[in-house]
Amino acid sequence: MNSKQMKEFMKALESIVEEKKVDKNIVIESMEQAMAAAYKKETGMPNVTAKVDPVTGDIRLYSNRTVVEEVTNEETEISLEDAQKLVEGIELGEVIIGNELQIPTNFGRVAAGTAKQIVVQRIKEAEKQSISEEFQDKEGELMVGTLSREDQNNYFVDLGRCSGILPKDQIIPGEKLEMGSSVKVYVSKLEIGPKGPFIMLSRSHYGFIKRLLEIEIPELSDGTIMLYSVARDAGSRSKIAVYTEYTNVDPIGAVIGEKGRRIANVLKELSGEKIDVILYDKDPVKFIANALSPAKDVKVSIKDETKKEALALVNDKNLSLAIGKKGQNVKLASRLTHYKIEVKPEEQENTETTEETSVEE
Repeated sequence: MNSKQMKEFMKALESIVEEKKVDKNIVIESMEQAMAAAYKKETGMPNVTAKVDPVTGDIRLYSNRTVVEEVTNEETEISLEDAQKLVEGIELGEVIIGNELQIPTNFGRVAAGTAKQIVVQRIKEAEKQSISEEFQDKEGELMVGTLSREDQNNYFVDLGRCSGILPKDQIIPGEKLEMGSSVKVYVSKLEIGPKGPFIMLSRSHYGFIKRLLEIEIPELSDGTIMLYSVARDAGSRSKIAVYTEYTNVDPIGAVIGEKGRRIANVLKELSGEKIDVILYDKDPVKFIANALSPAKDVKVSIKDETKKEALALVNDKNLSLAIGKKGQNVKLASRLTHYKIEVKPEEQENTETTEETSVEE
């Protein structure tokens, strides 16, 4: 490879490095190692250092000499005294770069083949490393990608420099996704392996709603309002518990927004899923009563604090609301509050209490 060809090679390398977003210095270092190895193989000289000009691609080779107490081979060794004249503080066993070596006439062809092979491999490795570093902190975050293809069980989402897997059981029930369309996804699992990042995605994860809310509601992002917990039945209904330390802020009103505009922007992404915004309270009795909304006049008592068990008494008018269709409301309330909630009709409990009192008497 002559000087002109080497310059063209380095120019092409520059473009590839920029496109792949890899560190050019890493590639240059690998080229230097390859050149040194090629020279050793060609000449049999064991101690060689190669230097590649990052602009022109010019190659220079130097002999290495090991610092020793007593020199037995002047081509490969140098005394400590002489080495310290050249490099201050150098110690025994270290290597010093010596004289520039004459490059054999046929070395360019050998070096070119070696360089191309090494550079291609190193760029692949560096790209994997770069992608892994870019995505390593993305777990638990929301990303936007493009649906690129699908198989029987999964959608594959193009995230730019790599793809993620969106299992079909992790989409919102009832929604239809079209190939080539843009889609918001939640990174539910991320593992960095030898082949780069392995990214699992979800749209049904409770974290998906959490991140959507943070985008639409600045008060959640800046900490004015805190999101205590989320309980989700994807595609149907979710409950979120919010609170604030600021007495002049209405956390529920801030989340819903004027005329429901803020929460409406979140609902657009959820294919008809409903969201109940609940006020969190440090008192579990009040929190559980709030969580059973839309039921009203709920009387809550803690049966077992250790086991996190609670009893909710509701009048006939609100009983079906407290339980919900197929028990959905009480199940979501239990997950939201982290209490196992038993809902009973208030009249039934009063009757049972009266009977127990009569027996005791």
